[in-house]
Amino acid sequence: MQPQSQPTIINARIPGYQELQKVSLDHQNMIADITSMNAAEDLGESTLDIQGDWLSLGGVDLQINGGLGVAFPELKQKHVPKLQQICQYLWQEGIDAFLPTIVTTSIENVQRALAVIDDFMAIQADTSLSSAKILGAHLEGPFLNFEKRGAHPAQYLLTPTRETVDWVLGDYAHVVKLMTLAPELNPNKDVIPYLRSLGICVSLGHSQANETEAAYAFEQGASMVTHAFNAMPPLHHRYPGLLGAGILDKRVYCGLIADGQHVSPMMMDLLLRCSDYDNGIFLVSDALSPIGLPDGIYPWDDRQIEVSQGTARLASGTLAGTTLPLLVGVENLVKIGNCPIGKAIALATESPRKAIGLRGISPGVPANLLRWNWDKSAHKLRWQRLAFH
Repeated sequence: MQPQSQPTIINARIPGYQELQKVSLDHQNMIADITSMNAAEDLGESTLDIQGDWLSLGGVDLQINGGLGVAFPELKQKHVPKLQQICQYLWQEGIDAFLPTIVTTSIENVQRALAVIDDFMAIQADTSLSSAKILGAHLEGPFLNFEKRGAHPAQYLLTPTRETVDWVLGDYAHVVKLMTLAPELNPNKDVIPYLRSLGICVSLGHSQANETEAAYAFEQGASMVTHAFNAMPPLHHRYPGLLGAGILDKRVYCGLIADGQHVSPMMMDLLLRCSDYDNGIFLVSDALSPIGLPDGIYPWDDRQIEVSQGTARLASGTLAGTTLPLLVGVENLVKIGNCPIGKAIALATESPRKAIGLRGISPGVPANLLRWNWDKSAHKLRWQRLAFH
């Protein structure tokens, strides 16, 4: 029996590439090569011409708080089947991988959730199912500034020290991929180097840090800013603050919630003008547990949130998050943020990978590919997963 020809995709626009590309795949569904198109080349029968549409890997969501009614801080062993459903739902929403985010809660809840995530990651490592993969956990708290806590419950906030970090992590430091903290609260300025020694990426957020404090934290190894503009001092012409320091430091990535509610279109445009494909900005959903469910009122720890048109608020009106999938933000950037399509796609697919040290679209990575095109009649950016057998 003759082996099947190697699948090839032609006439693809790829974020970060200047010309139309040819993408060759191997029989293990890995990207074998990416090269510029040669019109005279004999490409054989196993060819998919995508006619100038955009091609990318699936999205990576570094900040998502739950799904299908389950909040990640409340994970228990009984939620494992639901966690698998969440992974399948996110895959269907174009997400390849994500960091389940545990917001400020009790130490007991944190460690119980980390234990469930740890066990589930081991299960995922033994399966080839098409579903979004968990890369580790994102602890958004409890080391946050009281004045910028937002919707985080004040009673569980802690001062960041090596001792309190060890208390929170317990036996699960290996599960945590990313931690958001307020650097100005660390009295000995030793927590960021300690977290980096544990292999944990550090993001600054829910913070009152000024530009000097933030710059020192970046020198120590912090490499991200959590949901830029939100829960931090605003940009000021004499006091650039945490965000100003993060924007100007080319080692730092700023997470952006592109729902049009957390950050105005004009400020999104301002932020995007400071970024490029190699550094600067990545999109997050910051989606809460009702993602995948209809609008309505839902429980959120011991409180309630009201979800309306993808935006979640506490009864006080405090913005709590969204229920919009990550790739909705890509379309929003194109529609309301005056962002080129290729760059918007990159901010959900390439930039978050780079922010946590993963490879983007390149030879040797799995060909979990999305095809994107702009539907002029509907004024809509559409995508679909490409399947190869």
